[in-house]
Amino acid sequence: MEISKLNKKIKLNRIQTLIMYFFIFAFLGWVMETLYSIYSLGYFTKRGFLYGPICPIYGFGALMLILFLAKYRNNNLKLFIYAAIIFSAFEYVVSYGLDALFAMHWWDYTNEFFNLNGRISIFYSFAWGIIAIIFINHVYPFLKKKINLILAKIPYIVQVSVLYLLCGVWMVDTVASFIRYLT
Repeated sequence: MEISKLNKKIKLNRIQTLIMYFFIFAFLGWVMETLYSIYSLGYFTKRGFLYGPICPIYGFGALMLILFLAKYRNNNLKLFIYAAIIFSAFEYVVSYGLDALFAMHWWDYTNEFFNLNGRISIFYSFAWGIIAIIFINHVYPFLKKKINLILAKIPYIVQVSVLYLLCGVWMVDTVASFIRYLT
């Protein structure tokens, strides 16, 4: 069998696909944060922990939704409640971890109604529930379909090479960011 036919038949495995989704949603989270920042402040500000244009918290959040909460697609009430609780806990742990490691705050909800140590607030807990419903019922199925159409046109070796490159760049960016914030 010739190589071009072989490349078109092989698809990314489940782990590779999840890694790809991580990068896509981490980038889209960075775009969303950046656009919100431009809207609210009126100018560009660097968003997130890393040098590069990704916010890993959104990539991990998307993976948590896909892996653990997508099964509640037909039950919006459960999806809302579980997402609000899980993502509030996740946001709290990440905030606490970043504060413990670097003595810095990437977000602060101290002035928000019903907040817990400024790390989470009832408003954002509610927002995470709504976002989960929108993501699981609309965003993820739409993007999954479009991504699969695009991937069908890209040879497997290119897909895997891009994933390895992204992982390598992300690791270097993470180490460089840790060094920057620890010094």
